[in-house]
Amino acid sequence: MNFALKVGVSALAMAIASSAAYADDAFWKEAAKPYQDVTLHGVTESSPPSIYIREVLAPQFEELTGIRVDIETTSWDQMFDKAIKDMEAGTGIYDLVYIEQDIIYSYLARDFLADTTKLLADSPKLKAPTYSEDNFTTFANYFRGENGDLYGIPMEAFIKIYLYRTDLFNDAEIKAAFKEQTGRDLVPATTHAEYAEIAQFFTKWGEDHDMDLWGTTAQAHTGHPASWYEFFETIAPTFGVYNWGIDADNNFAASVANGGTMNSDDAKEAMKWWLSMRDIAPPESNASTWTEVGTTFGAGRVAQGLVYGENAGWIAADETKSLVVGNVGVALPPLQDGIMDEVEGGTGYIGYYDGGAFGIPSTSKSQEAAMLFLQYIGQDEVQPDWAVAAPRVTNKSTYDDPKVQAMNEELGGYYDLLRDKGYLFAGAPAYPFHAQVREATAPILYQILTGDLGPEEGLDQMAAKAEAELTDLGYRK
Repeated sequence: MNFALKVGVSALAMAIASSAAYADDAFWKEAAKPYQDVTLHGVTESSPPSIYIREVLAPQFEELTGIRVDIETTSWDQMFDKAIKDMEAGTGIYDLVYIEQDIIYSYLARDFLADTTKLLADSPKLKAPTYSEDNFTTFANYFRGENGDLYGIPMEAFIKIYLYRTDLFNDAEIKAAFKEQTGRDLVPATTHAEYAEIAQFFTKWGEDHDMDLWGTTAQAHTGHPASWYEFFETIAPTFGVYNWGIDADNNFAASVANGGTMNSDDAKEAMKWWLSMRDIAPPESNASTWTEVGTTFGAGRVAQGLVYGENAGWIAADETKSLVVGNVGVALPPLQDGIMDEVEGGTGYIGYYDGGAFGIPSTSKSQEAAMLFLQYIGQDEVQPDWAVAAPRVTNKSTYDDPKVQAMNEELGGYYDLLRDKGYLFAGAPAYPFHAQVREATAPILYQILTGDLGPEEGLDQMAAKAEAELTDLGYRK
């Protein structure tokens, strides 16, 4: 049984048996004495990194400190709904909440979160000897406030990457057929045209050989925000449309008429390309979120795809869940000509640097106990097994661990790509109005996906709607 992503009873037993504690036992036991009657309640998305916290790290912490940690893992939308309603009402149900990188600015604007840097500064006895903000990668900077303090402890960070099936790309018969048809070698695409050519080839190959095989994934759900994110955070940047096409320095313009790029020619080209890929993707693509895209790839139904890195681990290494173990390669996403030079020059980004942190709601009644737990999961010592179980890296030292290096080989060099090329990717723009603009424009995107609106007309409407929403919110003057 491969340990990679086999998070469950066996993983829990193995992890606890192999280490009585990752750090100074005396510190944790002494610091936890005042909180023996405390049960911390947390809410997060049901994802591999979060499940590892629930099934491995929380029980370890409880065994060491006596503080119980109940982690509720639920759907993405329910996670946000529960956390936000609790913080809005001030009920203090949750002591720990998952903060996705793209929502942090909204939370900070509403004073939802406790300042973890200040918490430790005000209570030196809480400061663990093995915890330091300096241990985190630069991804932690996304969770700092204007004062430079940390409002969330990073627990996952990954990039959205181009995965491809090495068994198919290296198959002699397939390579010969592709070369004869296209005149070039079958290698991972670097441009949209190359990617489309490969996608078309494999979809046709699947049809001709009676295989459940298509040329590409498509995160194109017709009624879920995942498709909105797919377009604006994955597809559009590869065509040079950054920050959702909104120019924050130009009165938050979204439309070309006012200086934005949401409905620019590049955006429309990106939309048409994405729709053309959706049309030759597996039939479940119209109902696929980030979860189903990973499942589709792991089931061996596609030759290539753009997949969130948190799924790369189980796809590449977990034989109990994936049919393509040992046959997964990783690469950067395809780009329009000139985009890489633009990004290397300091303008824009080529894709989404995703991830999240655990924060302490300002309304929590057990902030000090919660801070102990967040320090525990933020230590260098707990990171390697976590990174093997779910491909996420938040601490700089994790890359050099032998376990992670071994897993890197299984993942086709994913950790190397994250370490060496992560700077080409970026998190969501620092918009406090993130959710409002997404919710205002997403219904129009869904109409584009269902064919009720053409891509050009639809993007024009989305840009106008975004500007109207920003005006109502007081950002556009």
